[in-house]
Formats: sequence, structure tokens, C-alpha cells
Amino acid sequence: MRTRFALKVSGIVQGVGFRPFVYALAKSLCLDGWVFNNDEGVSIEIEGEQADCNLFSRRLVAEAPMLARVTNISRSLLTPSGEQGFSIRASESGKRSFKILPAPTTLISPDMGICGDCLRELCDPNDRRYRYAFINCTNCGPRFTIIEALPYDRAMTTMKSFPMCADCAKEYIAPDNRRFHAQPNACRVCGPSLSFCDNHGNVQSGDAIMLAQKALFDGQVIAVKGLGGYHLVCDATNDATVRLLRRRKYRWDKPFALMMPDLQRVAHCCNYNDQEAQLLSSQRRPIVLLRKSGDAGQLSPQIAPGNPRIGVMLPYTPLHYLLMERFDALVMTSGNYSDEPIVYKDSEALAILGKIADGFLTHNREIFRRCDDSVACFAAGKTRLLRRSRGWAPEPLAIAGSPKQLLAVGGEQKNTFCLVRDQQAFLSQHIGDLDNIVTLKSFENEIGYFKQMFEIEPQLIVHDLHPEYLSSKYAQQQERQLPLLGVQHHHAHLAAVVSEHNISGEAIGLIFDGTGYGEDGCLWGGEVLIGDCLNYSRFAHLDYVPLPGGEAAIKQPWRMALSYIAAACGESKMDRYAHLFGDGYRLLWHSVGQGINAPLSSGMGRLFDGVAALCADKLTVNYEGQAAVELELAINNNIEGAYGFTIEKSGEKYLIGWHQLIRDALIDVRTAGRAAVATRFHRAIVNLCREICRLARQQSGLDQVVLSGGVWQNIYLLEQVTSTLEEDGFSVYAGEQLPANDGCICYGQAAVAIAKMKEK
Repeated sequence: MRTRFALKVSGIVQGVGFRPFVYALAKSLCLDGWVFNNDEGVSIEIEGEQADCNLFSRRLVAEAPMLARVTNISRSLLTPSGEQGFSIRASESGKRSFKILPAPTTLISPDMGICGDCLRELCDPNDRRYRYAFINCTNCGPRFTIIEALPYDRAMTTMKSFPMCADCAKEYIAPDNRRFHAQPNACRVCGPSLSFCDNHGNVQSGDAIMLAQKALFDGQVIAVKGLGGYHLVCDATNDATVRLLRRRKYRWDKPFALMMPDLQRVAHCCNYNDQEAQLLSSQRRPIVLLRKSGDAGQLSPQIAPGNPRIGVMLPYTPLHYLLMERFDALVMTSGNYSDEPIVYKDSEALAILGKIADGFLTHNREIFRRCDDSVACFAAGKTRLLRRSRGWAPEPLAIAGSPKQLLAVGGEQKNTFCLVRDQQAFLSQHIGDLDNIVTLKSFENEIGYFKQMFEIEPQLIVHDLHPEYLSSKYAQQQERQLPLLGVQHHHAHLAAVVSEHNISGEAIGLIFDGTGYGEDGCLWGGEVLIGDCLNYSRFAHLDYVPLPGGEAAIKQPWRMALSYIAAACGESKMDRYAHLFGDGYRLLWHSVGQGINAPLSSGMGRLFDGVAALCADKLTVNYEGQAAVELELAINNNIEGAYGFTIEKSGEKYLIGWHQLIRDALIDVRTAGRAAVATRFHRAIVNLCREICRLARQQSGLDQVVLSGGVWQNIYLLEQVTSTLEEDGFSVYAGEQLPANDGCICYGQAAVAIAKMKEK
């Protein structure tokens, strides 16, 4: 029996070869009808035998293109029209009203690494795109960073200034071609082109790739324009050049990311398992943290000073493959000065990067938005995102259905924001630390872009309780137009993991980070919470200690050592440890006694800093978390023993005491050394987590444990605590698609807001 159906498909279905797939599928089943893009996704009408129409519907999802992600299909029965043939119609846009029709359901594909077909063409001397640096098709290439508006058509991207030549246009309109309606489609005749210039902007004559390679061989630092911004690049085996890059970039200790041409080359320097190899080779192409192997000596020691791990990624653009042809490893770090956002505009590149880079390998395709590389690791049996950006953003995460459209603005450090509509949370790419005007401006601009792209008009803004966070101040500036909801920092951490894993009921939350504004006005961070997305209670926390000089203590961990020693040993013993503090500590401690800029902190991150400073040979750190990272690196599992915490009832909650731990660590500093302190301290944290979770289970009956907060980026701690708790019968959850650090805060804020709205 002949029948006709209308299908509406939503998800990532534009710019990923979905319409040609639909066309080919309909043709193969001898169905008539049409397909086109619109603001809500893809609309299809099919007509034919009912069995064939049903088979079409099943195969539509099962055989969708590799980059497609179908989130919903609605199907309605129509009267057969008798039309003959199947066609792809022109896209529709601008036909929707907020008041009449639902919000758009089209999703935007993240930028994806080059596919195997395009890579073969790049390397084939007989192909017309041989060695063309901008090869792409519907299965790969730029998307998110070039899209200006929806629907996803060439005129709405930064490719609009490159009219297609006859050959490219022929591919573009051929439904059986994998470049059918590939919006960035181009070749060397009609598409973007490369150039190489010095740091004054003088373009050099000759092959741009070869000029860039020569500069790298000559020991120069070059800036390379990528998908979401510029990278600073140098030969990773040239120690003098790597040191030069550190000096120019003002990045003294933090590890550099590397790019290596293939897994075989990675194996020369790193050890990796099957999951890490799969992650490295995936089209998302994140930076993956790997352990160095014995053959890593060919790399400059300055890549990751004193660190057994390095961040490695494989090439993900044709340009990268061409540049890497003559190198085993290149430093590939964000094009910026330390603590500033990545440079992505050509107009700013020379001015900002000209004092760091000796030359520029660039091109004339505009980047519409900046987007850093994503960072991931494999820990405790799961892939963990440490920075969710290129390759993932703006792909939404599922979230409980929201009664209202909302904006959650995140925190201050490692900021991301998210817009929520229905059951979708659209997380931004990594924005960075909102402590300079450039990053703040980027944060504000991206919120505007996301609202426009997904046509979301927030009816509520959710923010952190900290009154001085610039994200909170941004929310307060919108208060005249929109209602606000403040969410406690560590509740947001708890809710992020609960929502990501769709945990039912309450959970025990081990929420460990450096600083978060508490409801009592103190700085929390060593928190044991019991709760869900709606509510939480503070079951236990680390005992408070003054933070001498406020935020200055974060960059000068000796201040935390001073505070812990004074509390654990008495102020009269401070002089004994004066070598740890440097000059002026007496005046600083006097200020603490006067209550001047010395907020109370229960931060686990601050305890890590204090213990690290007890056995460190330097007074300051150069990047966030450096003291804790170096403490983790000093662990020696051959050393026995563990320090202890005390757990005592204090009112309605438990207080976790660290005083004896500090005294024992000071003895080990003199008698056993740094490795003993690091090892016994980490074991103490593992034991504490087991004991406090047992106590919480005894009183609440709960056996679900959530781990969140920046401290859980410590791979040793994450793996040891997870295995210890699981052996004790707990179910343990931590972020996978979301970072453990404050990059997850906006999603947690949104989850809390939705739960509270539903309660009301």
C-alpha cells in the first residue's frame, strides 16, 4: 500500500552530510519526496510502499553519517501526492516566531579532525587537492569556529568570501559526492591560501609550509593559525628554543603540549594503553596526558620540567599534517601570553604574538570564534575531560527538562557558561580565567553568540554566590531584566556529577578544591556534602585556617605553610621554620592576627599547598595548582605509612582535623624527605575518604559517592580513592564529559536551578 510520511529530524544534522545520506537512502528504496534544512533541523517527506517507508525510518538513525547525532525524529502520516522522484530542496530560514513556533532544534557540529578520505587525497600526487592545506568534506573539518548564524549554509560562515570554482561547485551539488553541501568545500583554485611572514608582517616569497619548516629547523618560534586560534610552535627536541619560548611567553614551569605525527612516533616517547590510543586517534583529537617512556630523552626536558606526564595530540588539520612531515615532535601551545586568552584574530596576532614568534604561518580564512584545544586523560577506568573545548563544544549535554530557558554563567576560574533549553545544556568552549578584561569580553561576546545561534532567550540567570566573581557581577548587571538565582559553589560541583550520570536520590559528595564561597562567608573547599541537585547539607569539612593575604596565598604557598604551622605547632614555633617563609613573615602574621585580609579557609587545595610548601625549595608558584602537582609527582609507592586525620563531631556536622598531620609531616621533612611527605600525605587523603564515607553511610544509608572539584585532577588520588571506595561497596562517580575543575560549575548551576524550579 502506497503511503506518505513527513519526518522532522533534530540534532547535529546540518553540515555533516545528512541530506545526501537521506537522498541516497530514499533512492535506494525507490521512495519519492524531498529533504531540506530549516531552523529546526532537517525536514523530510517520503512516499512509497509502507514497508519501504518503515525501513527508511529505521535506517535513518542506524546508518546516519559519522558526524551526525540524531536526538529526535517525529513522524506524521500524510496523504500520498503521487509525485515522482526524490530531491534536495533549498534551505529554509527566518520563518519562525518565538511566540508561534518552538525554538530551533538544529545542533552545530564541533570542529572535527581530518577524515581518512581527505587525508588520502592530501597525500595523493594525482589528486587535485594534493597538499592543499584546507581539504575537508561533510565528514570532517571546521564547523563551530566558522559559523556566524544558522541555518548552516556557506553564506552564514566565514567561507562566504570564497566563491566556489566550477569543479568545487560540481561536487557541492552532486548528491552522490561526499562534498555535497559541504559548506567549507574549496580547493587551491578558489579557497583559502597559506602565507608565511616575519614578525613585522612582511610576507615571504616561496612555499609557506617549507618556509615554516625551515624556520623551525633554524631554531625559531613560529605562530601557526589553526581552527580556533593561533598556536606557538617550535621544535620539541631543540632545548634552547623551548627555553626561549618559555622566556618569551612568561610560562616558566607549566608543561607545554606536543603534537606528534602518528601513534608510532608517540610510542617512542610515551606509554599508552588501548583507550588512550583510541582517544588520541579519535576525530575529536584532544590533547591526551600520557606517561613518558624511557625514550623521551630526545625531547627537551623543558617540555614538562620534572613531570612524568606530557600532553600529546595528533595532527587534526591538513595544515598540521603538512607541517609535521619533517618532525617527530613539535611544541604546540596556545598562542598567547600566560593567563591570557588564545589569540584568534589576524588583526591582533602580530601585535600580541609578534614579540614571542619570529614568524607566522597563517591563512586568509577568518576564525569567527576562539576555541582552545581540549585536554583529556584516562584515569580510574574512564576517559576524563580536563578541558572541554575543540571537538566537543558546542555539542549539548543532556539535562533534566527545564521549565524555563536559562543561562548559567559559571565561576571565575576555568570559566565556561551554558544555556539551557528543554533537555539540552549548550556548554560553551573553555573561556578561561575571568581575571583580565580580554577574557571577560570574550565571555560576554560568546554568551551573545550562543543566544543568537540557538535562539535562546534566558528567563533566569544562575550564578555563583561569590559576590566578587566577574561572572556573578555580569549576572547582577542583568538583574533589571531577568531574575537571578545564586548557587553555592560546591553544591554546583555535586550537582554537575549527579546530573551528568543521572544519579537517582542523594549522594555523598567529596567536593575538594581550593576555594569556593561558603554560605557562612568563609572560603570552603574540603567539603563532604550529602545531597542532590535540589538540596545539600554539609556533613563534614576540613578545619578552618586563615588564608594570609587572601588570594596572594594561592601563588605563594609558603603563606599556607605559615598558617598551618602556627595552628598545629603554635605561633612560638614559627621562627624554627623561618627558612620556609622568606622575609616579612612576621609582619604578615601580625596582619592575620588583626584580621586584615585573612579569610578563613577549609580548602583541600590549600592544604595541598601548605603541605607541599613544607618540603619545597621555592616560595612561589607560576601556575595554578603547581604546588599540588609537584607534590603528586614526588610520590614513591615503595615508601610505607600514612599520616592521619581526626574526625570529631562539631554541632550538627563533623570537623576534620589536620593538626597532627602537619606535625608528623614536619618531622618527615627533616628525617625522611619530600617523597615520604608526599606519599604519606596522599595515603592520608585516601584513608580519610574511606573513613568519612563509611561514617556518612552509617548515618544516612547512602552508598553513592560523587567526586568533584579541582583536587580530583590528581590522577593518583582519583584512582586510589575510587578503587578503595569501590572495594568498600560504594558506587563512585566523577566527571567524564565534564571536567572535575570549575569547568563543570555552569552545568551544575543549571541542574540546581532546574530542580528548584520544578519543586516550585
